[in-house]
Amino acid sequence: MLDPPEDGGEALRAWRASWRLSWEQLQPHLDRAATLASRRDLFFRQALHKAQHVLETRQDLSLCPLIRAAVHEGCSGLLLATLDQARAGDPGVVARALACVADVLSCMAEGQGGLRSGPAANPEWMRPFSYLECGDLAAGVEALAQERDKWLSRPAFLVRAARHYEGAGQILIRQAVMTAQHFVSMEPVELPALGQWVIAECPARVDFSGGWSDTPPLAYEHGGAVLGLAVRVDGRRPIGARARRILEPELWLAVGPRQDQMAVKIVCRSLDDLQDYCQPHAPGALLKAAFICAGIVHVHSGRPLSEQLLHTFGGGFELHTWSELPHGSGLGTSSILAGAALAALQRAAGRVVGMEALIHAVLHLEQVLTTGGGWQDQVGGLMPGIKMGHSRAQLPLKVEVEEIIVPEGFVQKLNDHLLLVYTGKTRLARNLLQDVLRSWYARLPAVVQNAHSLVQQTKECAEAFRQGSLPLLGQYLTSYWEQKKLMAPGCEPLAVRRMMDVLAPHVHGQSLAGAGGGGFLYLLTKEPRQKAALEAVLAKTEGLGNYSVHLVEVDTQGLSLQLLRNEALFSCCP
Repeated sequence: MLDPPEDGGEALRAWRASWRLSWEQLQPHLDRAATLASRRDLFFRQALHKAQHVLETRQDLSLCPLIRAAVHEGCSGLLLATLDQARAGDPGVVARALACVADVLSCMAEGQGGLRSGPAANPEWMRPFSYLECGDLAAGVEALAQERDKWLSRPAFLVRAARHYEGAGQILIRQAVMTAQHFVSMEPVELPALGQWVIAECPARVDFSGGWSDTPPLAYEHGGAVLGLAVRVDGRRPIGARARRILEPELWLAVGPRQDQMAVKIVCRSLDDLQDYCQPHAPGALLKAAFICAGIVHVHSGRPLSEQLLHTFGGGFELHTWSELPHGSGLGTSSILAGAALAALQRAAGRVVGMEALIHAVLHLEQVLTTGGGWQDQVGGLMPGIKMGHSRAQLPLKVEVEEIIVPEGFVQKLNDHLLLVYTGKTRLARNLLQDVLRSWYARLPAVVQNAHSLVQQTKECAEAFRQGSLPLLGQYLTSYWEQKKLMAPGCEPLAVRRMMDVLAPHVHGQSLAGAGGGGFLYLLTKEPRQKAALEAVLAKTEGLGNYSVHLVEVDTQGLSLQLLRNEALFSCCP
């Protein structure tokens, strides 16, 4: 038509002579149902291609709108099949795909079937889990899909299937965090005498900025940065452990609220006594995990416990741990306690572990213990003073620490203005972590932006410390609490909000420690040495419960290790 001389203009004449229909004339003859079905099919084919591309190129785009649309339109099967095909050679991509499958299954349940958070230990799912544990991602994903098809009949089954998909994702997160073992090393030293105690004492930690960004998988997918302070509470270093070798080829364990007050005593005479090391609520589980992670005991060995201990050390060990802080304090107790236990235990076994190695060893121990968690607590409590830890968006997971140099005299000024208030509310963070992981894997826009802001503000907060500006630090502290609430909605109890409102006129800034939900509130007062004044303010307010105000000071030593003579302390175990 555009080149009439070629055919003498025949094509152009034919086109001009053709019968023409307007759009209005065509409308009555269209199969509208077929047209809509075609458009729907085209939309979902394009959307599925986009979903696979988003996953495999690691884009921070949320698939939640697609998931809701697919379930609403009855296309969940196609979406599940697409998610099953996510690049099986990349654990990070597979982990996010598994989380998306869990979201699809939960959406299919339409709010019925019970709570999404819950156990994921049905025997039928153990075969796919075993593939993932062995690193065979393709077989694991395929086996998960085969098992999933049996759980689609009703909401309760869908929710349970979603739990198991999240459990499968936890396996991949654990394997990613375990890469921190690359940075765990130790040096042999002289073995302490039999019966000689090695004592490790630690401060608590206060997080000033960046918390949640250290939590896997954010720590290695996005990169994390946290600014923390090692602190003494009421002049004391509240967390500690002590270890020594004993003649008996056994493990004597004790846990208590103070060094001289052991509430729980356990004797392990066989490997069977150690099998609950991965059950966090089992008595002495953290201590048992410490022996395993320190390489002192090989729990899956065919050799009896007594034979292992006698062959390598000529006897057994006694290990005590204590924390003077209340349960759920938010001050990093469990991770710091794990670091203290490992440090004392390794030294009692004739080894010394550097600080960088110890930080990564705690990451490993918490994965073995199955509590998970990030790296900010051990950085904050084991390392002295004011510092910023950070991890890059890569594996293996490596934590690097930078000391923050402040103006002369500023530490004392900070001590005069920093207070802790125990809210009297036990921190209930059981589901906070799981909710944050779901939001991150879903790449909810607000959460992705908040993750960027957490890291950026940490760098700005470090600069405020270098300037020695309390008002500016107070602003960052208050902003940090808003970031925490955005990351984990529900972490601010009403009673705590009321307490913060009462204290607001007297402080530059304030935040709940750790993940929030209760525990300790820390604040920067406008005037120095305000403990008595704030106690009076709180006393005038009704309905605050059993709160208490505590002095806090920056600890410039961090973890300390000392060896005592044999007769200095006596065993509290038989």
